Amino acid sequence: GESILFSLDLAGVEASSGSACSSGSLEPSHTLLAIGVPVEIAHGSIRFSLGKDNTKEQIDYTLDVLVEVVERLRKMSPLYNVNKEN
Repeated sequence: GESILFSLDLAGVEASSGSACSSGSLEPSHTLLAIGVPVEIAHGSIRFSLGKDNTKEQIDYTLDVLVEVVERLRKMSPLYNVNKEN
């Protein structure tokens, strides 16, 4: 999740990992763990917070950037490519 967060930050998109009540912690979200998400997957989660002042354009931009970032990181990941082939 850290690579995604870093790339989003460079694009001006604010996001975080973990739960809101444990910001700054490297532990996965206790909420995700409580609903049965495996630890290794929960560690890759990211969180977006929206407010009443966010616009549709901001959300669309965030989604566009997120897709670009994930696609770029997947191309760089040998593990993703191996798992994709199997």
